[in-house]
Amino acid sequence: MTVTAIIVAAGRGTRVGGDKPKQYQNLAGRAVLARTVEAFAAHPRIGAIVVVLHPEDGGLFETALADSTARVTTVPGGATRDASVQAGLRAAPDGTTRVLIHDGARPLVGAALIGRVIDALDDSPGAAPALPVTDALWQGRDGKVEAPHPRDGLYRAQTPQGFHLRAILAAHEAHPGGAADDVEVALAAGLDVAIVEGDEDNLKITHKVDFARAERVLRERNMDIRTGNGFDVHAFCEGDGVILCGIKVPHDKALKGHSDADVGMHTVTDAIYGALAEGDIGRHFPPSDPQWKGAASEIFLKHAVALAAERGFRISNVDLTLICERPKIGPVAGAMQAEMARLMGMEEARVSVKATTSERLGFTGREEGIAALATVTLVAP
Repeated sequence: MTVTAIIVAAGRGTRVGGDKPKQYQNLAGRAVLARTVEAFAAHPRIGAIVVVLHPEDGGLFETALADSTARVTTVPGGATRDASVQAGLRAAPDGTTRVLIHDGARPLVGAALIGRVIDALDDSPGAAPALPVTDALWQGRDGKVEAPHPRDGLYRAQTPQGFHLRAILAAHEAHPGGAADDVEVALAAGLDVAIVEGDEDNLKITHKVDFARAERVLRERNMDIRTGNGFDVHAFCEGDGVILCGIKVPHDKALKGHSDADVGMHTVTDAIYGALAEGDIGRHFPPSDPQWKGAASEIFLKHAVALAAERGFRISNVDLTLICERPKIGPVAGAMQAEMARLMGMEEARVSVKATTSERLGFTGREEGIAALATVTLVAP
């Protein structure tokens, strides 16, 4: 079985406006048609792609797919959609047994949807995706509601619409023309068409506002969410206070470390590095390097935050827990939260600093040091 995608892109799309047809307009950095073509080119069950173009759009098509690796065949379209589809069907390469006919202005078609249509063709000569109508329907006249209309059994049609090649080509050749889509042509020829589950994201760009909606879908699809964990421990030594999250906290001891031993800030820093798969502080600031002796830990934290930004991530939230018997963290937790938020350029409401004890168990329970653990979430739209 060889499946060929027939992408119909010969229309003018005048309702969108602009200085060129909608299929060549920019959608989040790529031409609409380029995104449509690549959706099929990336699917492992699509053997070939035929794009039906307006006779005057060859240059626009070459520009739109200039950086694409998709291998396609192009064919001139006709004066009507029916004629364009027939041209695409006739251009299907030898060995094609099934075709998926798709609107060039539906760039968000997903791989799962394509697969569902192909699978349905095992049991039916035709298959098409659709979504059931859920809104109330009215019949209107002269700008007024005339009567309600039942919605039972009604669907919103989508593409790709799949068929056995010989059957749909014969159906088109026998049809008088003017069909809204290929399902209408198939039904007129007596072909059964199975309904498969559609996808709300598989929108057809028809009006200018549809570009904004499509861009939102792309942002959600491409969102990269990372989670990182950090854990650190510092022992007590002689001193008169500890530095935690950039705040000097009075205590009868200090924390031992190569830098200023800010265990809270170190832990959050390591969590950010972890979310980026960038190791830990020691990789970026080796303790063997004397220049970091006694260094302020905000240097490390700011480096991690900047690295995340360079990779296109923003820090969505930080959750830090300090584990110790003393000093008491509660009275200064708010100041720590504010300082950490300031250093990271975040809202205080997205930074959590809290503390717990180990119920007198272990080294923290014996007041030999402080431990900390942190979780951060990075988001890249």
